[in-house]
Amino acid sequence: MRAIRVASAALLGLTALTFTAPVAQAKGEDNITPFGFSVLPSTIAAGGQVSLRIDRDGGCKGPAVVTSAVFDTVTIPPKQQHATAVVDWDAKPGATYKVTFTCDHVSGHTDLTIAGGRTPTHHPVPDPLYPTRGAHAGAGGSLGDFDLKEIGLGAALIAGSIGAAYRLSHKRTADDGG
Repeated sequence: MRAIRVASAALLGLTALTFTAPVAQAKGEDNITPFGFSVLPSTIAAGGQVSLRIDRDGGCKGPAVVTSAVFDTVTIPPKQQHATAVVDWDAKPGATYKVTFTCDHVSGHTDLTIAGGRTPTHHPVPDPLYPTRGAHAGAGGSLGDFDLKEIGLGAALIAGSIGAAYRLSHKRTADDGG
């Protein structure tokens, strides 16, 4: 009889933990790559120049191909970590375009926003803009898109399942002799 209670408590706890899965998984987030990448600056005027950066220490060994609807396809050779691209003059001000980095059959993407004006920025991009090592952090760490309501709900589910598991595992019956 005790085994049934323990199994029920374990199943209840497992169910509660399943409902508290990361939000990234629930949203179908699949933009995780073994290498870091970035577009700098992330907002630019039409006709401007952006720097396309890739972290070679993270797992990208071959050529990196960078594509977007707002500039020509750029290939970053295997021994380089950056290249530049010129944004098309006909890019729509205020629009956001997807920039896709592909290396060793793995792809990830980030956004490039077109500024409201049409003043090109032909200033050369300084090298390096950031240290060549480090992780691509993503969407803000462990609390990226959570709000207090989601955190509270998750904590309540976990606390409730732990309480129920404790109660079920310590419940005395006539069969236990108590």
